[in-house]
Amino acid sequence: MPQLIASSCQTAIVGAGVSGVSVARFLVRQGKAFTLHDTRADHPKRADIEREFGASRVHFGPLDALALGKMEEVVVSPGLALSIPELQQARNAGARLVGDIELFTRYAKAPFVAITGSNAKSTVTTLVGQMAEEAGLNVAVGGNLGTPALDLLDDNVELYVLELSSFQLETVSKLGAKVATVLNLSADHMDRYPDMPAYHQAKLRVYFGAEQVVYNSQSVLTQPPMSVNAVPLTFGGRPEFHRFGVAEHEGEDWLYWQLQPLMPASEMKIKGRHNIDNALAALALGRAVGLSTESMLDTLRRFSGLPHRCEWVAEKNGVVFYNDSKGTNVGAAIAAIEGLKPAAGRVVLIAGGDPKGATFNDMRKSVERCVRSLVLIGTAADAMAETLGDLAEVKRASDMKEAVHQAREAAEPGDVVLLSPACASFDMFENYQDRGNQFRRAVEGVA
Repeated sequence: MPQLIASSCQTAIVGAGVSGVSVARFLVRQGKAFTLHDTRADHPKRADIEREFGASRVHFGPLDALALGKMEEVVVSPGLALSIPELQQARNAGARLVGDIELFTRYAKAPFVAITGSNAKSTVTTLVGQMAEEAGLNVAVGGNLGTPALDLLDDNVELYVLELSSFQLETVSKLGAKVATVLNLSADHMDRYPDMPAYHQAKLRVYFGAEQVVYNSQSVLTQPPMSVNAVPLTFGGRPEFHRFGVAEHEGEDWLYWQLQPLMPASEMKIKGRHNIDNALAALALGRAVGLSTESMLDTLRRFSGLPHRCEWVAEKNGVVFYNDSKGTNVGAAIAAIEGLKPAAGRVVLIAGGDPKGATFNDMRKSVERCVRSLVLIGTAADAMAETLGDLAEVKRASDMKEAVHQAREAAEPGDVVLLSPACASFDMFENYQDRGNQFRRAVEGVA
């Protein structure tokens, strides 16, 4: 058990989830004193946390604003809104509110790639990491994806590739990435942010202090603020100067760098127009950190995608089933619907769940153009039916097994059955992985 000196304690950690525990372990390694706070008196791992860090240094229950205000820094876990009154009181008393990513930037000796966006963060982060590995670099990948950033720190690492959420970016001052990007932006987490501009501003913090920036040429919202003085690369749309794009070459779509054709899109294992954009983004980020084009293209030919992200599950009786359970917001669902619509068929969409304060008007064009039937589940089912029900047949299901059965009945040969909920999972499932796994099992049971 670490021995901590109360008189030297200048840091408090608020939130004893994965991120907060990672921060505590990091501070132990640095020999720094701290206190760890969590509002949950019934924290499921309370005994383990008290055993590891010492019961006298761990506090479960209501936050003490007075105690937090006496700290030099309060490290806030990303799951907690900075608007919590106790945190605001601590800030007003002089404490700096930071997060694990701010600590990471102080100690990382190697350059890092910072990737955010409403959708596709994990896919692009993994792709860039694999491209760097293919190029022979000692690379560490994590952040909001997989391993917490502070757990990645190692003097032997040559490049870090970090997925960052808007919540993590709220607590950084000057990130200072080697290259930073906002991949795309659509309404998400509207249960935490007062409006879309507030969410947008949180995302744009990824560009602060960046040496080079990469943004989506098809989305003005991804462009860095005018105050960011960094060299830009773009991706998406037709190829142009300093842009990775897509254009027809030799009778099919090819990936391009400027006016140079690189490879046919058909050689990629991941399918759909949205995954072409993901590949272009990864190529731009890789070029910005000096990866060879050959190693990046080799990676694109091998990369088969991530679980629960437009994941091919099965083909049964001429109907293909895709699991996009990670499609937890409207933008992700739109990308999946339009990216996976078959040329000769239509989409039967399984959607619904916890809407996180979102509305579904932005899905109307995609549903009208691509969707044959909607199979709706969860808390958002009524709102989705009201918003989209005039555009496609609507069916209801009480669980995933029934949803897959309803979808299979509605689908015709040549169609796609797509689970892309546009919502969070917690109203019916443990998490998006549980939702996707239940979908897979239900598909396996389809005759």
